Amino acid sequence: MNEGALGRLYEDGETVVNQGEVGNCMHVVQSGQVAVLIAGPGGETQVGTLGTGDVFGEMALFTGEPRTATIRAQGRARILTVDKRQFLRRAHEDPSLAFSILHKMAHRIKELNLEVVRLKGAGAGL
Repeated sequence: MNEGALGRLYEDGETVVNQGEVGNCMHVVQSGQVAVLIAGPGGETQVGTLGTGDVFGEMALFTGEPRTATIRAQGRARILTVDKRQFLRRAHEDPSLAFSILHKMAHRIKELNLEVVRLKGAGAGL
């Protein structure tokens, strides 16, 4: 990895954030991949993978509510942490940043809605 690069380097299997902890920042995957894991009665379930350019934790940035998932490095991953003050300053300088985050959040909500519909349809056949 580049010396002097921004962000922190996480090794394979290292946890970036834990489900349930209070969040006050978001993260950007600068390189590598991370697994999105949700804890349930049967243990952790991987519900997604994020790669270079993806963001996570943005909901906590806006709401301050506990994290809804654990994020863990898959291989080496460089992750940039952005706190609320940094985000607001950058969004003021470049409003397209805020639009980009809102676009990603809207896309995730759409995917979740489709998954709910799919699960409800599968449950109707039981």
